[in-house]
Amino acid sequence: MRLRDLFGDDVTMDAEAAAIAVNGIAMDSRAVRPGDLFFALAGTRTDGARFIDQAVASGAAALAGDHSPPQARGVPFVAVANARRALAIAAARFYPRQPATIAAVTGTSGKTSVAAFTRQIWQQLGANAASIGTIGVVSPKRNVYGSLTTPDPVALHRSIDELAGDGVTHLALEASSHGLDQFRLDGVRVGAAGFTNLSRDHMDYHPDVAHYLAAKLRLFTDLLASNGVAVIAADHDVSQAVIDAARARRLRLMTVGHRGDGAAEGIRLIEAAIDRFGQRLTVEHRGRSFSLRLPLVGEFQVENALVAAGLAIGTGSDAAQVFAALEQLEGAKGRLELVGERHGAPIFVDYAHKPDALAKALQALRPYVRRKLVVVFGAGGDRDAGKRPLMGEIATQEADAVIVTDDNPRSENPAAIRAAITAAAKGAREIGDRAEAIRTAVDELQAGDVLLVAGKGHETGQIVGDRILPFSDHDAVAAALTARVA
Repeated sequence: MRLRDLFGDDVTMDAEAAAIAVNGIAMDSRAVRPGDLFFALAGTRTDGARFIDQAVASGAAALAGDHSPPQARGVPFVAVANARRALAIAAARFYPRQPATIAAVTGTSGKTSVAAFTRQIWQQLGANAASIGTIGVVSPKRNVYGSLTTPDPVALHRSIDELAGDGVTHLALEASSHGLDQFRLDGVRVGAAGFTNLSRDHMDYHPDVAHYLAAKLRLFTDLLASNGVAVIAADHDVSQAVIDAARARRLRLMTVGHRGDGAAEGIRLIEAAIDRFGQRLTVEHRGRSFSLRLPLVGEFQVENALVAAGLAIGTGSDAAQVFAALEQLEGAKGRLELVGERHGAPIFVDYAHKPDALAKALQALRPYVRRKLVVVFGAGGDRDAGKRPLMGEIATQEADAVIVTDDNPRSENPAAIRAAITAAAKGAREIGDRAEAIRTAVDELQAGDVLLVAGKGHETGQIVGDRILPFSDHDAVAAALTARVA
């Protein structure tokens, strides 16, 4: 591909530069190969311009950025107004294939479940569907574990192109606030956009909640196609701001939940009742009533399922078939997942690592408790420290027994993180070793108890310092149960 093809008419360049052949795109100088276009991005910790010499030495055919290097490097430099957005658009042009139907979902909690549920619904209705998000790439031909909710734009567009090449026609993907704020999803042809909820998260990145919300709103104000559909969970205080953003662009609008417009395109939740480890639902859509059993625990999973249903219906799927498909949904790995039991006491693993998510997970399990609700959790290092006491307070309010342990301490002192939590968690026990904490909680379970192990969910590693140590909450629970049998 020629250099001009990656930028179109957005920038000016001489004919010689425009004709340069580009073999790939890189944003990390260590990954540059001969013939690549290297984007020098300014970050919070360092400026990519510092690595231009390394990129050129590795064979970069051209450079791009929002400020020119102080001296010529022997290769063309393309100056752009917004380097991160230009990178995403260039990646989309270099990897041009995309599934015909793409739905993206944003919100503080629920993105992974909504993306997984939307993929499952499409698959049940016969579509070749895939999803991209926190648990990686999931498709009929490939399952690739990922560590970022929204991958960098080069990896994202490469994955989308590969999925389209595999014959995937329907794609559901998660849109994180980081990814939206950093323009990683620009160039993705989004035909449906979903919104779940907004609560405190990523305050180590966003200066305030208003900035956090503005990043989320980009999905609706900037990325969703003008003829696309906005599917918005309507039962939250912030929902109206998202609805207003969609209406300002005159987008098709589907509101879902108790306040959903069931008489029109939306989905109104009329009734929900617990049915063992599932829920009986009655919903209304276009004036018609539908009854179904959702095989998932928790009110928040009802919301996630209805947002997914809205995305499927909004992209052309038959409503009756979509609601029938909800009865076959499987929870995303590590999302309030039942992983075992002892003395009849169920054990759940959940990814909840923020205050609101922890509260929702504990509240979802409360109806199943006849004796004690037990929670094991911690908080990550090098992240929003303000949420630690909030999580400690929530744990002691919502659970009957609390064990505070390590999550991913990263570069911080694990004991200091635990202390920040326990300061607001009166009566909580502190067991730093996560495997020991889980083993202790499992050992003490009695009939009528419910145990929640929260914070890491699907993750298979624990970040300590600069190392990722093998660790899985699933494996730790299984080991504790096996030890008890032995």
